[in-house]
Amino acid sequence: MARATLMVALLAGRRRFRLPGIIFIVFFSLSSFAFALPSFNEVKNSYRASDAVLLDRHGKVIHELRQDMTGRRLEWTGIGRISPALLNAVVQSEDKRFYLHSGVDWLAIGSAAARGVVSRSQRGASTITMQLASMLVKDLRPKKLRRTFLQKWDQIAASRDLEKVWSKDEILEAYLNLITFRGELQGVSAAARGLFGKDPHGLDEAESFILAALIRAPNAPVADITRRAVLLAGAARSEATRALAERALAGVYKVRQRISLAPHIAHAVLKKGVISSGSTLDADLQQFAVESLRHQLDTVRSQNVTDGAVLVADNRTGDILAYVGNTGSDSPSPFVDGVEARRQAGSTLKPFLYGLAFERKILTPASILNDSPLDIPTERGIYKPENYEHDFKGTVSARTALASSLNIPAVRVINLAGTEDFIQKLNELGFAHLEADDFYGPSAALGSIDVNLRELVTAYRTLANGGIWSPLQFLPGQQKKKRRVFSREAAFLISDILSDRQARSLTFGLENALATRFWSAVKTGTSKDMRDNWCIGYSERYTVGVWVGNFSGRPMWNISGVTGAAPVWLEIMNRLHGNSPEMPPRRPDSVIAQRIEFADDIEPPRSELFEKGTEPFAAVLRASQVKPGIVYPADGTIIALDPDIPDEYQRVFFEAGGSGLPFRWVLNGEYLGSVQSDTFWRPREGRYLLALADEKNTVVDSVRFEVRGGKLLRSPPDIFQGDNPEAHTQHFFASLACENDKKQVSY
Repeated sequence: MARATLMVALLAGRRRFRLPGIIFIVFFSLSSFAFALPSFNEVKNSYRASDAVLLDRHGKVIHELRQDMTGRRLEWTGIGRISPALLNAVVQSEDKRFYLHSGVDWLAIGSAAARGVVSRSQRGASTITMQLASMLVKDLRPKKLRRTFLQKWDQIAASRDLEKVWSKDEILEAYLNLITFRGELQGVSAAARGLFGKDPHGLDEAESFILAALIRAPNAPVADITRRAVLLAGAARSEATRALAERALAGVYKVRQRISLAPHIAHAVLKKGVISSGSTLDADLQQFAVESLRHQLDTVRSQNVTDGAVLVADNRTGDILAYVGNTGSDSPSPFVDGVEARRQAGSTLKPFLYGLAFERKILTPASILNDSPLDIPTERGIYKPENYEHDFKGTVSARTALASSLNIPAVRVINLAGTEDFIQKLNELGFAHLEADDFYGPSAALGSIDVNLRELVTAYRTLANGGIWSPLQFLPGQQKKKRRVFSREAAFLISDILSDRQARSLTFGLENALATRFWSAVKTGTSKDMRDNWCIGYSERYTVGVWVGNFSGRPMWNISGVTGAAPVWLEIMNRLHGNSPEMPPRRPDSVIAQRIEFADDIEPPRSELFEKGTEPFAAVLRASQVKPGIVYPADGTIIALDPDIPDEYQRVFFEAGGSGLPFRWVLNGEYLGSVQSDTFWRPREGRYLLALADEKNTVVDSVRFEVRGGKLLRSPPDIFQGDNPEAHTQHFFASLACENDKKQVSY
């Protein structure tokens, strides 16, 4: 009886009942459904969203990344997370007796048959179950515009079989996840978010009527969809539904990412075919780092700062806990990865230079260095380093020079340690793409080298781990290669200096964004012309690196490490540690403490740390231990007189560095005066030998230079001591003993 009714329904729409129809009826009566239907779990498990997801270390979604461009499918949505209003609207629209039949609505088939007899209506009687069966079995889908008679019968048989093993909720759930609503929007989650910006559970009645109206003809004109939605809504809700449909369907729909916190890691991990991947990131910390960076950039935006990056690593495991390549939509260059972008390092490389000097026992933290003007002849001319504040601190200890980030002492250190050895040490620390040492020269000490934030964080984490280097990782379970790069003693001494608030106060003061309530070691850096600003530091457990600047390379305005990157560093460090105390690293047995005093009030007395065997024999360290020398002019300098400037206004300023003892200038055998007061000399054409002599008339340093363009000097030189114009023409020595080799120097 059922098959006969079906045949009538299928053939009633035809105007002529021909012999082939009778043959088909006989064939259908003998046929049976022969396709295997999948289970509900098989369908759900085989479902693939168009977006892959990156999970944090706790299994929480941290980033969504679209991979399939053929359709937009979001996550599978359980029926319990779908609005009841939508469930009711879909049943009302597509299958009013869904909960009453067993897969086939024979009343609807009979009604369709009756309509077919009296009209040309093509309205079918497919139930939700029958539509789902066609989605699950490829051979049941229409070959052209309509199904064949055989396909229709198999569809009915499949729907009856489906209802025997699937529940009604499972059928409706799968149906709403698999159907296309409009354009590329497939599934209820994509439709709800794409058209209304909501999750399926938040849909109201008007929105539900519109989605239900889309099922029958997803890409129909807006007017047709609106008319059908209004019919479903009824008179009481027709106007609200109409207005919403016209507004939602007329615009361009877009499925916005619900969470986009780690785009750079996601692109690296979620390759094509990977639908989900875990990571070492912490979603809460990642969110905090993004917000902290955005807040700081908003604060300094008036100083021409637009971009930044943050990297946080676990010292023990090397796991990357936060990776912020930029601020996303707030950045003018949202696709640039600031963690991997190469920038000038500024002063952030100084700890590794001093670490090399400590390791080679060239220096100790108490070694005395001279922060005074310095000229270094190079192939490109005279290199004249300056401090950030454009002043000079005089004689300081290595501890103070590093902690307060003084530039000139660092240049003196690289001259002692060797640029080639320093570049080699940076290679061992994992800094890539380095040039040969002669490419940088002494400027390598001040960070003229291009590095990235990942390399810096890895290198500082090496110090935190007592000199042991290993790479960072953002995928859990990776094998880590370890190697020793610094001795435990050198790493400990550097960490102790970078944590010394008193030692850094010479430049930064006592209270600033580098001071934490727990033990931490930190260093800032600013590149030439204020194009890059860094703050890298670590505690016992974590290493945090921050960069701020402009991806375009534009310089910032009046930004230092303390005011640019450091506030972000401090906020993240405080967030990481909460109220938990952080202990300083344990001092190696080979490092001892010894009380020292500095003569000439260089620095206050203190207990200083030394690797055994490097401690001073005397308790008092004197400035005279620093060898004095001529800073300017450099040996071989050629000074050109300017013909446009009157002779009486042309001056050369001699500079000496080192001890504060009463050394004196001697020019071509003529005594010029003490180095303790500024000495200006009126230049004349000629060749000169400038010497620095002590109280015993012993030459401790000398340089040769030449003046061109003018009359040859034939009389004693004119000397001006400070503001005193009195000329000193006292004849000095015809020859002086050189301190180093005791040879006679002729003038």
